[in-house]
Amino acid sequence: MVRLEDSVGADDLLGRPLTAVLAPGTVRALATLGPRTVGDLLRLYPRRYVDPGTLTDLGDLVEGERVLVMGEVLRTSSRRTAKGGSMLEVIVGDGTHEMRMVFFAGHASRLGYHQKVLARGRRAWFSGEVRRYRDALELVHPEFDEISQTDEGGDARLDPRASWPKPVYPASSKINAFDVAKAVATVLGPLHAGEIDDPLPERVRAAGDLLPLVEALRLVHEPRTEADWRRARKRLRFEEAFVLQTELARRRAQAAGRVSVARPPRPGGLLDAFDARLPFRLTDGQRQVGDELAAELARPVPMQRLLQGEVGSGKTVVALRAMLQVVDAGGQAVLLAPTEVLAAQHLASVRAMLGDLGQAGELGAAEHATRVTLLTGSQTAATRRRVLADAASGAAGIVIGTHALLSEQVQLADLGLVVVDEQHRFGVEQRDVLRAKADHVPHTLVMTATPIPRTVAMTVFGDLETSTLTEVPAGRSPVTTHVVPADRPAWMERTWQRVADAARDGGRAYVVAPRIDATDTTEGADDRRPLASVVEVVEQLAAEPALVGIEVGQLHGRMTPEAKERAFSDFASGRVPVLVATTVIEVGVDVPEATVVVVLDADRFGISQLHQLRGRVGRGTEPGLCLLVSAAPAGSDAAMRLAALERTTDGFELARLDLEQRREGDVLGAAQSGTASSLRLLRVTRDEDVIVAARAQAQALVAADPDLAAHPGLRAEIEARLAWSGEDYLDRA
Repeated sequence: MVRLEDSVGADDLLGRPLTAVLAPGTVRALATLGPRTVGDLLRLYPRRYVDPGTLTDLGDLVEGERVLVMGEVLRTSSRRTAKGGSMLEVIVGDGTHEMRMVFFAGHASRLGYHQKVLARGRRAWFSGEVRRYRDALELVHPEFDEISQTDEGGDARLDPRASWPKPVYPASSKINAFDVAKAVATVLGPLHAGEIDDPLPERVRAAGDLLPLVEALRLVHEPRTEADWRRARKRLRFEEAFVLQTELARRRAQAAGRVSVARPPRPGGLLDAFDARLPFRLTDGQRQVGDELAAELARPVPMQRLLQGEVGSGKTVVALRAMLQVVDAGGQAVLLAPTEVLAAQHLASVRAMLGDLGQAGELGAAEHATRVTLLTGSQTAATRRRVLADAASGAAGIVIGTHALLSEQVQLADLGLVVVDEQHRFGVEQRDVLRAKADHVPHTLVMTATPIPRTVAMTVFGDLETSTLTEVPAGRSPVTTHVVPADRPAWMERTWQRVADAARDGGRAYVVAPRIDATDTTEGADDRRPLASVVEVVEQLAAEPALVGIEVGQLHGRMTPEAKERAFSDFASGRVPVLVATTVIEVGVDVPEATVVVVLDADRFGISQLHQLRGRVGRGTEPGLCLLVSAAPAGSDAAMRLAALERTTDGFELARLDLEQRREGDVLGAAQSGTASSLRLLRVTRDEDVIVAARAQAQALVAADPDLAAHPGLRAEIEARLAWSGEDYLDRA
């Protein structure tokens, strides 16, 4: 199955492609799990370990899962099939539950080995996909590996490795866990200590009592005791944190050495005028964060700050005040948004808040007013030329836009501040394009509407200073959340009645669906029940008795920009009080009159996304209502997510729960190629002590050796991680 070329040396093995050391078929099969190089394969760590003295709890198995289980053979039987072949049925047990292992062959003689090895009372490992047949779970044609072997005299003897912990590897439809283990063993063999540069310097290893890399790799894959794999994981977990924190420390050091243009506050300027006109009192948090930003903007060192907060905590006002300080100092501010809908919403919000202070060049503009303009990819040529001219001349102090701002045609007179909204939608290269439009390094403010636990901020945004808004401005109303069973007609009737009541009382209601129409399969299919789509829900609501006479609109990504703007304008004005939409409304959409949001197939969304959707209501003086329609079975992960949303509106608590349910690799950008592009062992919600320790060690190392000249192994590991998919995974949240 596998082979290893004699010419492969341990010193260059980690970087070698698997095609050089394994058989082509094995390489193709492993590709379904991600590994492309020897190093990738060695970092395909076991998901867990099984005590060989403990039978697998067969009652915990889930249909469709690929598993590795150990069971004791209870009985076997064989018979001919209807098509003339042979079938062997092996019943295994764990002391409480039983499970079938089924093998087929054209002739009974081909199952002789199976019957000999899988005799009554023997224990064996079985690997395959769990299927359901006649209300019972089974494995069909599983791979198997006997725990005891038979010597020439026919007596059973125990394999010396049988007492070692059994690594359980990921598997796919192309390769089972046994063959993954064999491939790992093949590439693990030639490794020898001292022949591979260790990313962890010896001083760092000594401080944490950590194993060298080669020893850790050997023990994580071939442990003889539980203590072995725990020591190996401890070292490899710390390494993940240390490599991340070292690169973030390098970035902080590089940023500290750059020169920016100081943008100090100007008494009597736009910012003072804006503050004097605010119809509400800033929260203490908004003032505190505003003071932090003002102080950093006044320095000749580029500000690099993350602004996060609860849904509706007023981040936009804080960002606008920072932009006005830069404009007062003679510079320009750019706000980069991921979608045209969000960019247009920002434009409307900023213009509404500024009033005549943002109408420079227009009749009735305030003295010393600035101009606020919008640049998107769908604008007409004439509009685009006008916007480009305003940006290049400096007439527009605030430029709001989408990816169109990254175009080479866009020139800015004096870019002083870049504000990036929903930063996870942009790669570092895209933000660098925007920063490059400035003569000096501009200040940067990154905003995220998803609350982030401290450990995540330290890991993902460790190169940014973090400001957090926890208060909700006065006047915001509470939002009540309920889970609605999709299979209860009376509950659904009541749901649509609540939507109708809101519309007739002068409010607005969102209805969110996961798909645009029946042809949209981007969210996956459900064999039992098709997912709701915008087009179909609009038709359904038109026939809903409770909604007779109420206008229902739609909003989704396939509509033209003009149609989107018209749909949203009609909704905001109340002409069309019910809007059926995709998650295009998830972030930034602000209609104070909206009091109800219904999320269909809510179990198909993540916690953070549902929390954002819930944040679209309760933004005015009336209380909000969020109805999560779901068919998720009781006790499922999806049902637990929805129960958490029903229980609390604390975004930070929900964000932590979301991370605990998901792989952190998803947080850091798991869509990248390769398997090591996401965290393997480090859990940012669990391993805060590891992250803190790694951060301190990394900062000390970078302070002494900023270029890592004395640490080639560490430098190589960082470069390898940053090369995945041509994007910097540290900047993907």
